[in-house]
Amino acid sequence: MTASGTQPRILRAHITAAGCALALCASAAAPAAAEGDPTVTKPTVVLVHGAFADGSSWNGVISRLERSGYTVIAPANPLRGLYNDSTYIASVLDSIKGPVVLVGHSYGGAVISSAAADNPKVKSLVYVSALMPDVGESGMSLAARFPSELGTATRSVPYRESGRSGTDLYLKGDKVHQVFAADLPMREANLLGATQRPAATTAFSEKAKVAAWKHIPSWALVGRQDKTISPDQERFQAKRAGSHTVEIDSSHVSLIAHPAAVADLILQAAGAPSSARPSRAAAGSANGIGAKAALAGFTGASLAAGAGAVLLGRRLRRTRR
Repeated sequence: MTASGTQPRILRAHITAAGCALALCASAAAPAAAEGDPTVTKPTVVLVHGAFADGSSWNGVISRLERSGYTVIAPANPLRGLYNDSTYIASVLDSIKGPVVLVGHSYGGAVISSAAADNPKVKSLVYVSALMPDVGESGMSLAARFPSELGTATRSVPYRESGRSGTDLYLKGDKVHQVFAADLPMREANLLGATQRPAATTAFSEKAKVAAWKHIPSWALVGRQDKTISPDQERFQAKRAGSHTVEIDSSHVSLIAHPAAVADLILQAAGAPSSARPSRAAAGSANGIGAKAALAGFTGASLAAGAGAVLLGRRLRRTRR
């Protein structure tokens, strides 16, 4: 065999080995590339406020999410009762096309836990200093286990409307800053008190019939200085749900006082792959599977490259005989 005849064979062996290795490496890397695909539709972020508040409490968060390219909706939570309110928010979700990240503050957390049930469009739940009741629990039953200062900070006012009557709860004017919004300037806290929307007592007494956080990945923010919902309650709920949790030094209104931290947590939930697990145990299992898959892909590519090298060596030996 002449030297000129040897070169094409060597070249073909190089191409065969490299081609096999590249093909397997590309196959192993494909899932990671897909997760960062810019063509994937961004979810719509739906922000649900809690008691004594309205949609404007999300203003600082909304501006940050919109700058990141997200469509945001902050519907009015009726605050008439858990069953009524969650049904209404579920109807809002029905009007949205594509995936949704559903966020709840305070009592809004209980609402989203019910509204998201059996809705495949909701890819993640975010709880901001929020209630996260399990089936059979209510805001009142959780507060009995984890007392806060809210119990002495409200006043009851009877209300009447077409076909029914009930009792509304308002924050006492002199308690708004101390219990609800301690890290806001007094004038802002007073403004919140003057414009507050009351919640019917049924918002806190009705027991949850479902708990969507059991099946949907969740993120939670704990306010260490929260006096409306006990931080211990927020930690207990988040741990029980297996939520991805952050803690900040904040009063109950972190969405107003610390909008950047709240927006950052929502962006984490919005950008997480759909395979994110709702429990630490499951997440650990999933990470292990992912690591094994990556290792298998790398091993396959290495074997292919090794096979190519062996083939090349054999052909070189034949040319020398």
